[in-house]
Amino acid sequence: MNHTPVMLEEVLAALKPRDGGHYIDGTFGGGGYSRAILAACDCRVLGIDRDPEAIARGKALAALYRGRLTLVHGEFSRLDAFLAAAGEAGSDGVVLDLGVSSFQFDQPARGFSLRADGPLDMRMSGEGLSAADVVNTEDEKTLTGILLRYGEERQARRIARAIIAARPLTRTSELAELVSRVLGPAARRQPIHPATRTFQALRIHINDELGELERALEASTRVLKPHGRLAVVSFHSLEDRIVKRFLSANSSAAPRASRHAPETRGTPLYRLLKTGAQTPSEAEVAQNPRARSAKLRAAERLAA
Repeated sequence: MNHTPVMLEEVLAALKPRDGGHYIDGTFGGGGYSRAILAACDCRVLGIDRDPEAIARGKALAALYRGRLTLVHGEFSRLDAFLAAAGEAGSDGVVLDLGVSSFQFDQPARGFSLRADGPLDMRMSGEGLSAADVVNTEDEKTLTGILLRYGEERQARRIARAIIAARPLTRTSELAELVSRVLGPAARRQPIHPATRTFQALRIHINDELGELERALEASTRVLKPHGRLAVVSFHSLEDRIVKRFLSANSSAAPRASRHAPETRGTPLYRLLKTGAQTPSEAEVAQNPRARSAKLRAAERLAA
């Protein structure tokens, strides 16, 4: 089954894959980016995913491009270690497609979807604490903090109190219906489901998605060769803010600590390929509504 990832043409334009190059697909998922990169030129790709099901699905693609596609099960924050283990000295490009894959959303048993009933899980790797563990054991202050920080949910305290009163919660439908009741009719009339921010917050928390992203950006910087390209597709403001700040801080001179102090300039590590973020075309959003919130930021690694 071929999977077309979000903003594929824009990502390929940013990476500019070439013959003899090496590329890292840090979020292999359905293999869409890896397949397109391998088809574009005679290159090698290291595909990484923390979801064992994604790696299992990718075996057919690895067999098709025997010797050119290497698959690794693990977190993309460790991409530098995985690259070294594969015997590569560096890479010419890294692509990171953040968040949940379509495959994970479309399987109710994984617990990511708030519109299809399933176990309250949300673990990308299938290991560690589940969403059910968090909502059924954490205190009001901790739950409120999770919903505020990772979901930017203004009614975080009300939702946290309702969760504690309704324990135990074991199904996605139970949590979705509870949040919908707490937020009331006005929230139910909005375009997005009332529980969207709550589900996002729990998912980000249990998978440490923002921490993983920060570590992956640092690891990408360590492995990219001069003129190598970094392309990151994000789907919400928390992710995009991290990518924007990282690239901004590393592509321009550091500001002076004081206006009275002499100006000191650090060595930029990146050159931004475009000012600001790219967004999907209207045609792509019409074909794939899930793409509507995507943002692409890309940069070129400079020589040390």
